[in-house]
Amino acid sequence: MIVDGRIDDGTPFDWGRASADYARYRDIYPAAFYKMILDRGLCRDGQHVLDLGTGTGVLPRNMARYGATWVGTDISAEQIGQARRLSAGMDGIEYRVSSAEDVDFPGASFDVVTACQCFWYFDHEAVCNRLHRLLRPDGRFLVLVMEWLPFEDEIAGASERLVLKYSPHWGGAGERMHPLDVPACYSASGFELVHHEERKLKVPFTREGWNGRMKACRGIGASLAPEHVAAWEREHMAMLERIAPERFDVLHYAAMAELKRI
Repeated sequence: MIVDGRIDDGTPFDWGRASADYARYRDIYPAAFYKMILDRGLCRDGQHVLDLGTGTGVLPRNMARYGATWVGTDISAEQIGQARRLSAGMDGIEYRVSSAEDVDFPGASFDVVTACQCFWYFDHEAVCNRLHRLLRPDGRFLVLVMEWLPFEDEIAGASERLVLKYSPHWGGAGERMHPLDVPACYSASGFELVHHEERKLKVPFTREGWNGRMKACRGIGASLAPEHVAAWEREHMAMLERIAPERFDVLHYAAMAELKRI
């Protein structure tokens, strides 16, 4: 269980409670998302990559085909268990249970470190110097997000309002497309921002798939009691039957910030 006063007004959450739904419904990044990474020459061709906050291993599982080797770490043992299950039989991927603040490898072990959908959870003052040590000279730290746009997409907005009805302290609402904010401690620790990119993407869903994606968010599956999750799910599915066709796209934006170790 995680309690962080910076997040959801300190409401406790535990990704392990949502790990089964996370594994089933959150492997949703479209090809254009991965292309943003590959076009920067990252996570490919023999590079050694550390994926912080790997969750169920979405990044390693989808990008191992491009020739990098991966280590995925996550604070949740349940998430790592799902990652190992979903990666069974795949070469070039290993997983460890660890927070970003506690990752422990020899210096200059990695060409790239990635942090996808998890950067805002870090204790940045603790993480930045550690990553500088773990990266090789000119190595890259790549911060990635993909978020729905509730003010531009009707289904996303309606679903978000229903999450807030059940979880009013949830801080994941109200996203707009913007560059990622990188705390000043990274530049002070020897990182330089060399690239940032933001683009809108349409992500396809079925009603069940979108319901599962929303249920696996921090404000529902990771924080509510099971009976409240079930009540939210019934109301959400009824809402989707009213406002959404069986198949539809949800407008998201993807953003990256690429930091070079100097």
